[in-house]
Amino acid sequence: MDDKEDIKTDQPAPKWFIDLDWYQQNSRSFLTSAQRCLCPKCRERLKIKEGKTKVTSLFSAFKKCCSKTPEFVTYKLPILESIFRYYLANGNQPLELEELGRQLSERRSGDSYGTSVEMLTRLLRNDQYYGLRQAPEPGRQTDSQP
Repeated sequence: MDDKEDIKTDQPAPKWFIDLDWYQQNSRSFLTSAQRCLCPKCRERLKIKEGKTKVTSLFSAFKKCCSKTPEFVTYKLPILESIFRYYLANGNQPLELEELGRQLSERRSGDSYGTSVEMLTRLLRNDQYYGLRQAPEPGRQTDSQP
C-alpha cells in the first residue's frame, strides 16, 4: 500500500485565492494592484479614482470584459501575474492548484512546466506581492498568515 496516496485521499487539496485582507494588513492597495490590469475600455468606463471604485465593480469588469481579450493572460506574462489575473477574471473564487494549473496552461499556450502543481505551490507559498494565500478550510481557523 502506498502511504503517499493514503495521505492525499484523507486531506482535501488546499484552495488558493487573493486575500484582500492581506493588502490592508500590509499597507497595500488592492485597487491599485488590480486597476493596472484593466483594459483601456474598462479603465475609462470605471473612471478609476482611489477609494471610489468598488472591488465588486472591478471583478465584474474583469469577468465580463477584460479577461476576454487574448492578451489578458499569456505566456509572455510572469506566472504570478498570470495567476493574479486569472483570479481577477474568475471573481476570486478559490481553486485547487490542479485546476488552476489546467486553466493557466490553456491560457498560457500549453505552458505545462510553469503551471505544474509543484511550481504553483512553490510560487504561491513565496508570494509577497499579490496577496495570494491558501483559503481557510470551511469551519477551520487559520493562524498561519505570513
